[in-house]
Amino acid sequence: MAGFTLDEVKERTLRARDSWLTVWLVDPFAVPAVRTIANRTSITPNQLTVTALFLGLGAAAAFSVGQWQFLLLGAVLYYLCFLVDCMDGKLARLMDRESLFGSWMDYVFDRFRVLVCAIALMGGQYVVTGRVGFVWLALAVVFVDMLRYLNALQVYKVRREMRSRLAAALERARATLSMLEPDPEPEPDGEAGSRPMSDQGEQAVLRHGISVLEHILQTQSEKESRYERDEGKHPDMRLPRVDLHQEFRTRFPWYQRFWDFLRARRIRTHLVSGIEFQIAVFVAAPVIAVASASGMAAFVVAAGVSLLAFEAALVYKLWLSTRDFFRVVDGIEGALGFPPAHGAPAAGLQREPSAGPSQATLR
Repeated sequence: MAGFTLDEVKERTLRARDSWLTVWLVDPFAVPAVRTIANRTSITPNQLTVTALFLGLGAAAAFSVGQWQFLLLGAVLYYLCFLVDCMDGKLARLMDRESLFGSWMDYVFDRFRVLVCAIALMGGQYVVTGRVGFVWLALAVVFVDMLRYLNALQVYKVRREMRSRLAAALERARATLSMLEPDPEPEPDGEAGSRPMSDQGEQAVLRHGISVLEHILQTQSEKESRYERDEGKHPDMRLPRVDLHQEFRTRFPWYQRFWDFLRARRIRTHLVSGIEFQIAVFVAAPVIAVASASGMAAFVVAAGVSLLAFEAALVYKLWLSTRDFFRVVDGIEGALGFPPAHGAPAAGLQREPSAGPSQATLR
């Protein structure tokens, strides 16, 4: 068996930033459990995924009864289900067993579990109270959860298109730089090949642009970075600030302080995501239902509204980021002397009318 230490497990499994609920209520239990499984058993990540599914189905069965004892049992089972569901990914990263099929299982089982638990929980409350509103509430929970994950897929798609555009610009810059590199073969007169000073200056500009593009591609951090390199014929030249969230920060200056505060605690700014929504509906709400079915319904509605509000903020931030994306990339390509790639932005991205020549500059 392996012999991982607790620090090794933390280093290899914990994400740089995660849900506040995962950081505070899951990781303290999941990390030592993953270490024990990795060191003392032959359990695989896929087996944990299946275990999480059956725990979720057990929670659904308890919810469907509707009585307070079973509501509490269902809440406990769903928390254990969520805990194990977090452990499968950690175990996969720790043991280098991440796979496409495992990711598919995790995603599909999550969606199936939410569907079954929503129907069971609200159906049980409908049977107990006779209020048809719980039927509509079940549909609302499933709809909001589906909307959340569809939006996440589309946001990922747009960001992937942005990275593709950046990668294309980077390859063009590298190819141009390689053509300007001094020829290592000696000239007929016996002197090494050389380039004119104008070419040397162009090389300096290309190297600046390449370093900027590489930084954007290699780091996913929102934290603003500064580059100050002196090179070639341009001792005054400073690289632009690399920030694809500049317009968002300008409109909301408090955001950076808030981001730094949460980052120091390994918490992401998306405070109400699918994770928090699931725990609110299937752990907290059943406990509230023991005291008041109406209170439970109100709590679920509040959780759904909060999730939609954060999703709207995420889309708004993405929209502003695409505007900054064109400003930064067009500015870099303009400084490098590149014409627009194929005359159009990457697929899936639409240039805003305001993102014209006035914004295509390096600052």
